[in-house]
Amino acid sequence: MAQYELLLPKMGESVAEATVTSWLKNVGDHIEEEDGVLEIATDKVDSEVPSPVSGKLIKQLVKEGEIAKIGHPVAILETEGAVSESVESEPHVGATDETEVEDSVSPPEETNAPSLKATPTENISSIATPRGEKSLIDDRFYSPLVRSIAKKEKISDQELLKIQGTGKNGRVTKEDMLKFVAGQKLTRKETSKPHLSNSTSPDLIEKVAPAAKSFSGAHDILEMDRMRKMIADNMLRSKQVSPHVTSVVEIDVTNLVKWRDKVKGEFEKREGEKLTFTPIFVEAIAKALKDFPMVNVSVEGDKIIVKKSINIGMAVALPTGNLIVPVVHNADQLNMIGLAKRVNDLTARARINKLRMEDIQEGTFTLTNIGTFGNTIRTPIINQPEVAIMAAGAIQKKPAVIETPEGDSIGIRQMMFLSMSYDHRVVDGMLGGSFLRRVGDYLEKFDFSRQIW
Repeated sequence: MAQYELLLPKMGESVAEATVTSWLKNVGDHIEEEDGVLEIATDKVDSEVPSPVSGKLIKQLVKEGEIAKIGHPVAILETEGAVSESVESEPHVGATDETEVEDSVSPPEETNAPSLKATPTENISSIATPRGEKSLIDDRFYSPLVRSIAKKEKISDQELLKIQGTGKNGRVTKEDMLKFVAGQKLTRKETSKPHLSNSTSPDLIEKVAPAAKSFSGAHDILEMDRMRKMIADNMLRSKQVSPHVTSVVEIDVTNLVKWRDKVKGEFEKREGEKLTFTPIFVEAIAKALKDFPMVNVSVEGDKIIVKKSINIGMAVALPTGNLIVPVVHNADQLNMIGLAKRVNDLTARARINKLRMEDIQEGTFTLTNIGTFGNTIRTPIINQPEVAIMAAGAIQKKPAVIETPEGDSIGIRQMMFLSMSYDHRVVDGMLGGSFLRRVGDYLEKFDFSRQIW
C-alpha cells in the first residue's frame, strides 16, 4: 500500500491560502477518483477539492474552519501502489460570481500578512502587531481579505473585536469590515467640524451605515447566501469603479434565425450537441473585438492593459437563482462547432457545480443572453476588471421596412436588441457605439448559405 498527499490546489495567482469550510469525507471512507473530499473557500470563490486517485482517507491534516496554504497537503490517502507521492488536485469551482474589483478598501491578499486566528488559550491569545508590540484578540476566525483590510485601514485588534460578525458562526465578513471602515471615516469627518466641542457626546457624532428599515404587516426575512452577498458586493463596487454608459441597437436577424432553423436538427444528430444562439453571438463578438481591440482591455490605475487573447465570459443562470460567468477562452480561434461544444459544456458543468478554477478566470468581455427570459433591453453591470458587457435581447417578429433595389416594402422580420454597457474612462461613445454596431452588422449579414461542416 502507498500513501498519497492530497495538496491544496492553486486558486489563482493572487490567492495563497484558503479556509477549509467542510470535509465531505471522513477518516476511513473509501474515495473514488474525482470524488469530492473537502470544500474550501477564499474571499473570491467557493470550491470543492476532488481526489485525483482512488483510495481510503486515513488522515485529515486541516480542521474545518482552519486555513490551509496553497500547495500544502490537506489529507493523506492510502492507495494501492508501490511508492508514495504528492498529488495536487484541480478544484471544482462552486456557484459564485467572479466579478471581483480591486479598490482602496479591498487590497490584494498578502501571503505575509500576520494571522489574526490565534491559538486558543482560555479563549484569549496574543499576537504580534506590525510594530512588534503585543495585543490581545480572542479566538475568532478572520479571512485573508478581512485581515488585509484591517491592516490597510489600521484597525487595531481591540477595534476588530468590537465588530459584530454577520457571517456563518458569527464570522466577520468583508461587508462588516466595509461598514465599519465607512463608519470610522464618517466619525472622523464629523469630529473634525469646528462647531463640535470636546464635550459633544460620541453618540451624537458617530455615524454608521444606515440600518435596514423595518416593515409593519406580514413579511418574511431571508438571509442572503454567500454567493448572493458576493454578487451584491461585486455589483455595487463595479458601479463605484466604472462610470457606466449604455448603448443600444436594434438589428434584423432574420437570415440568422432561418439558418439556425435549417441546420440545428442535423447539427444535433451529427454532433450530439444543441446549436443555441449563444455560440453565434460569441462568434460575432469575437470578430468585433479583433476589429476594435481597445474594447478588449482592462484598466490598472492610469494604464490601459490591451489583452491579446479574446476570452468571452457568458453569464449562466443557476438553479439557485444566482449567476456564474464561465469563460470561452480564445473564442476567436474556434469554429462554430467548437464554440457550440464549449458553450454547452461550460453551461452544463456550471449548473451542476463542476466548473474548474480556470473555467472562470481571465475573461476579457462578457455576454449575457437576456432573451432566455423574454427580456428585450437591459443595462448590464460590467464584470470587473473588463470594460464592457453586452446583453442580447429576445428575438421577436416585428413589422419592419425592407430595403431592396426595387424599392422599400413592409415585411415581418426577426428583430432583436443588443445593449452594451461600457466603462467611460477608456471606452468613449464613438468606440463603444461603433463596436456595438459592428457586432450587429455581423449578425445582420449572417450568410444563410453558410456551411457548418
